[in-house]
Amino acid sequence: MHHLRLDAVDCTILIACARGATPSLLYWGAKLGDDVSGDEVEQLALRQGMHGVADVSLPLSLAMEAGLGHPMVQGLSAHREGKDWGSLFRVAKIETLPHAAKIICRDEQTRLGLEYSVELDPESGVLRIASTLTNYGAAPLDLNEMATACLELPQNMTDIIGFTGRWTQEFGLERIARTSGSYVRENRSGRTSHFSYPALLLATADTNESAGEVYGMHLAWSGNHRLRVDTLTDGRVIASLGALLFPGEIRLAPGENYASPEIVAAYSAQGFSALSRKFHQHVRTKLLRTDMRAKPRPVHYNTWEAVYFDHDTDRLKELATKAAALGVERFVLDDGWFGARRNDLAGLGDWFVSDDVYPDGLGPLVDHVTGLGMEMGIWFEPEMVNPDSVLYRAHPDWVLGAEAVDQVPFRTQYVLDISRPEVADYLFDRMDAVLRDHDIRYIKWDMNRDLSHPGGVDGAVRAVAQVHALYALLDRVRAAHPQVEIESCSSGGARADMGVLAHSDRVWTSDSNDALDRQNIQRGASFFLPPEIMGCHVGPAHCHVTGRRISMATRAATALTGHMGLELNLLTEREADLMQLKAAITLHKQHRSLLHDGDIYRLDTAVHHLASGVVARDKSEALFSFSYMTGDQHVLPGRLQFAGLDPARRYHLALIWPAGWQAVKAPSLIEKLDLSGSGAVFNGAALIQAGMQLPHAQPETCLLFHLKAV
Repeated sequence: MHHLRLDAVDCTILIACARGATPSLLYWGAKLGDDVSGDEVEQLALRQGMHGVADVSLPLSLAMEAGLGHPMVQGLSAHREGKDWGSLFRVAKIETLPHAAKIICRDEQTRLGLEYSVELDPESGVLRIASTLTNYGAAPLDLNEMATACLELPQNMTDIIGFTGRWTQEFGLERIARTSGSYVRENRSGRTSHFSYPALLLATADTNESAGEVYGMHLAWSGNHRLRVDTLTDGRVIASLGALLFPGEIRLAPGENYASPEIVAAYSAQGFSALSRKFHQHVRTKLLRTDMRAKPRPVHYNTWEAVYFDHDTDRLKELATKAAALGVERFVLDDGWFGARRNDLAGLGDWFVSDDVYPDGLGPLVDHVTGLGMEMGIWFEPEMVNPDSVLYRAHPDWVLGAEAVDQVPFRTQYVLDISRPEVADYLFDRMDAVLRDHDIRYIKWDMNRDLSHPGGVDGAVRAVAQVHALYALLDRVRAAHPQVEIESCSSGGARADMGVLAHSDRVWTSDSNDALDRQNIQRGASFFLPPEIMGCHVGPAHCHVTGRRISMATRAATALTGHMGLELNLLTEREADLMQLKAAITLHKQHRSLLHDGDIYRLDTAVHHLASGVVARDKSEALFSFSYMTGDQHVLPGRLQFAGLDPARRYHLALIWPAGWQAVKAPSLIEKLDLSGSGAVFNGAALIQAGMQLPHAQPETCLLFHLKAV
């Protein structure tokens, strides 16, 4: 076999993999006809040598190893005490499976094996690539760097879109024009991070939400990573993603191997939203548990911003009663229930119910919550320990650090080395005991600091081992308690990648419950994550992160379109706001199956607006959100075009939130068509192509439109 060809509904992948040659990505793009051969494509790609560079055009490879002799890019770097550094991998064997293959390569000179696992989902068009390096030599091998794969992409992909941010400002987009040389994003925080989400897009300059070509690549990994786009001097473009390795972190003994994190990637010729729909399908069908997917996502109440560390059983019961009356279906007890944890200075690691705060244990509160018909949830931060704790005083050697270097101050806590079996066993035993002793169905699994110095007690770096240990501990808890859902939280959205989602059920998108922040954060996260796994909470009127005051109507509308939750003190909220919140919860439940199973269509708008919709897969209904983020330079906004509908059907259109809304200077189209009342019916093509004139609204207004086929 000279070429491996994989086809999906709308794309084709060709990998050059002749026996004895280096494997490389030959073609990835729009679907090729069945009569197009790999030989034709390879002949058309023939490149000449030029003056001033090598006399021949150097081949590319999936590894971009040193033996190729490329002066600009290196995807794999390894050596044995300074020797055996110049590997050149050649295909030895190919094993084909339906829609997948293994490409097995060897380098007999350096005695290394490199195996690629490639799979293209025929329905979604999502590409998955993983690689494994094996040391067949007689001496240990030091692996310095290894990209999972190096993928050549078309030169007309002139724009790079990266995802960045900070605490409470996750999933921000940065779009830049690709230049010569290298675009590099590196993360050494030991977790996915707020500032360098492990994904990037390459697109044409005119690609937008609904049109244009784009390639998306996501590294399914919850640790250190390196993302690169290299533009070679000969014009070729290579994207590579992989774990970032510390010096000496990966040393392979004879016969040992290193498995890279998986790249999850996709191509779209219909813009960014179509690309996101592919990633959402992958998360829904390949990562999330089937039984949890089948269960409606419960509306969620979290106690954090209501009580912080001030736990009182009677007050918590009162909050639970109030929450249940609003329609809440799950009550989550956050930080402060254990050990000496009366603030964030002590107690982490001591996962025993506090006798001081809960003299009768958690049982009475759990029984009260479940007696109200709600599920009970609880907060853990298993990977962390406070120096002021029983656990640390007993086992100071259990923490990660660097010899003769002070711990970096970070939220008054250290990181436990959970790759040590005795540490993982202790944590499992404590969580298992709490879950066995109480009817708890949900864990908020938090992780609130970076791994600044990820060294073990032996001095070796444990960053990669820590991530694998996390996955193993998550799986161990799920195996023992399969009915328990687990949320991945990390100071908000610092661990919300497809690696952890193979072992969890939900992510906490951000610690900011400011609705305006959340509009942008949730939009950025939606490039890769479907709405039903994004924790989206209604926070207090006065946001403690930003200081802004935002109406209940806008707070509720923002949370309503994801996995809806509440995180505010229900005992101090105005009664009118609580009644509006109850109505929003009812509305969310009415449309939950659509929101959590439909197709996303983000819309291109002016910068001061945000708009998106979720359309049922059978086009029978849709819910669109339009947010007026700030003031408008024009008297009236433009038109809202309802992408994704069926142009051949007719739809009943109604403004369903806020209830009874009227424009600032009525009558607008809303009042004239009675869209806040009985609604009106329109042709699908008119709604898509002509669109609806939007009314004038004040800043910080969010309108929700529902469409139902008639």
